[in-house]
Amino acid sequence: MDKVQIIQKTEEFIKSKLTGEGSGHDWWHVYRVWKMAVQIAKQEQVDIFVVELGALLHDIADWKFNDGDEEIGPALARNWLESLEVDENVIIHVCRIIHDISFKGAGVVTSMKTKEGMIVQDADRLDAMGAIGISRAFAYGGSKGREMFNPALKPEKHDSFEQYKTNRGTTINHFYEKLLLLKDLMNTDTAKKIAENRHAVMEKFLNDFFLEWEGND
Repeated sequence: MDKVQIIQKTEEFIKSKLTGEGSGHDWWHVYRVWKMAVQIAKQEQVDIFVVELGALLHDIADWKFNDGDEEIGPALARNWLESLEVDENVIIHVCRIIHDISFKGAGVVTSMKTKEGMIVQDADRLDAMGAIGISRAFAYGGSKGREMFNPALKPEKHDSFEQYKTNRGTTINHFYEKLLLLKDLMNTDTAKKIAENRHAVMEKFLNDFFLEWEGND
């Protein structure tokens, strides 16, 4: 099976698995990350095959929906890629990207080891920013039964992954605990430029939100 067929089958597999998911981690999230990763990869000297597979499979089993299990995503991705007889070195690379991609708290370093991984991570983080990121934040918060905002609950800096995993803060707090931090965590120059505008969109939204909250708009 050639690379084009492998990508096509992987697209179909993930689409069938995640279509209709309601927390913002659905097929269309994966689709956007995939297309953005390809766009960024065109500016870099990288293995585009690894980038595409990493992007398509990065949310195959997110720890947030699997009791905090960081290993289930890479394990399922490996099973899928082995079924397609993908080269073992590619499988190792893709599984490492999936394992390392997630934001794990403001005080936790989550650096990628390869350029391909950096690109997929940038694409995933860009989809958590801007107008799409705002929409996804509230979709996820609603799916987890979280309050939209509560002035009595302040944002927290999570110094460990365990703290981040067990956090039950509000959706608005999530902007300060993660989303507004992403601009300065981009790896590639292409992503850094895109992130500037998306960051500004979120800042304006929060400003408008608090004006309306206090009835000062």
